[in-house]
Amino acid sequence: MLKIYNTLGRELQTFEPIEKDKVRFYHCGPTVYWTQHIGNMRAVVMGDLIRRTLMYLGYDVKYVRNYTDFGHLTSDSDEGEDKMEKGARREGISPKEIADKYIKEFEIDVNRLNVLEPSVTARATDYLQPMIEMVQTLLDKGIAYSTPTAIFFDVSRFPEYTKLSGQKLDMNMLGEGHGDVSDSNKRNPADFALWFFRTGAHKNALQYWPSPFKSSEVENGNGFPGWHIECSAMAKANLGDILDLHMGGVEHIPIHHTNEIAQSESANDTDYVHYWVHNEHLDVDGTKMSKSLGNVYNLSNIIEKGYNPLALRYFFLQSHYRSKQNFTFDALDAASKAYERLINFVRTWAKESESVNRPDYQVDEEFKDRFIKSLEEDFNVPAALAIVWELTRSELPSHIKLGTLLDFDRVLGLRLDESLSDPETLEIPLEAKILLEERNIARINKDFKLSDELRDRLQNEFRLMVKDTAAGQEVTKA
Repeated sequence: MLKIYNTLGRELQTFEPIEKDKVRFYHCGPTVYWTQHIGNMRAVVMGDLIRRTLMYLGYDVKYVRNYTDFGHLTSDSDEGEDKMEKGARREGISPKEIADKYIKEFEIDVNRLNVLEPSVTARATDYLQPMIEMVQTLLDKGIAYSTPTAIFFDVSRFPEYTKLSGQKLDMNMLGEGHGDVSDSNKRNPADFALWFFRTGAHKNALQYWPSPFKSSEVENGNGFPGWHIECSAMAKANLGDILDLHMGGVEHIPIHHTNEIAQSESANDTDYVHYWVHNEHLDVDGTKMSKSLGNVYNLSNIIEKGYNPLALRYFFLQSHYRSKQNFTFDALDAASKAYERLINFVRTWAKESESVNRPDYQVDEEFKDRFIKSLEEDFNVPAALAIVWELTRSELPSHIKLGTLLDFDRVLGLRLDESLSDPETLEIPLEAKILLEERNIARINKDFKLSDELRDRLQNEFRLMVKDTAAGQEVTKA
């Protein structure tokens, strides 16, 4: 029986889906204005592990992950510059081009980490009309109100505003999460923006659209949605009014997810999410990642140092999603060696059992039962991984150990089945061979930009990992 730690209630609860054997799962995705670092990648992998676990347990999972490509200000509390515009100004291209660039980069990275594709990938700019409709509903109900600069949600109209965070909200106090208080027409300091008009701090906004909303300072209601309304509208459009599961980082609890609940439940007149799941952060060398400290790494940095991306995935498997994890290269070295050991076990067991091409691998039910029980305790992947290593030390016949491990890899996502092919006879398609030749020429000509682009294509299109060595290009399965 699956139990989930529900942030709403702050306790372990038995999972009961809205519909039998079906799960509606929404995961807050990236704001695509910059390369996602390995902390962001850990969050995506944790969501993937939860989704894979649900599927392994027999649920039909509709998994929606979004891209925020407008409306997310540099402060989650409705202040600062729009992150997409910040990226556009940094690189001298349009916000859409910034989004296209970093969505493509993100998708290459998650593929390298063997993250399953979402059932739906929701890009915020494709859902402008549902956002406007939800804001209009809140206005019609008198829960939202208009000022010359924005449409605000009136938190005094939602008595359970802090039920997720458990914070005590003093309407007379200002602080983090209370929004931009520069508008003297705000009724309460805690009220948050649903729609920003193209005026005041946002008078030069690069991304804006007409709306039915009225402002004395702009024509045609020109402006853009607030970040919080985006997820509410996209979740409703793809999963309905009520979700089984909603996931995001712990930093979203006091502001973003709190605001999502308020606006969704007020607009839809029903509960919003039954189970809230929040992942903890990744530190590097015992400290928070910071550009000033030079300890911010992305997946390309890891690959450039010679690591297989799936070694990083294995590293992530070692920590529970609700626990902080500390990244060091020593820890990644250890994870890489452990991952290679699993690959060697698969190859050895396959040879010993002469079952390389057999589709009927046998699974040991006792080990599987223990594996499942670990996963059912709030997706305890580290405990499940410990059972994997017990399996490798067991006295079971090789073909059963092989079948059981490959079955477990449906959750772990380490692509262990690909290890069954002999690495010395790696088949490289003709088109990939041509790209390798082009990349070799680019390296000789010191065209490193083209070389990197071709390496990414080989990884993304053919799942071939290319490592530069003194002897030339070394190619392995990624």
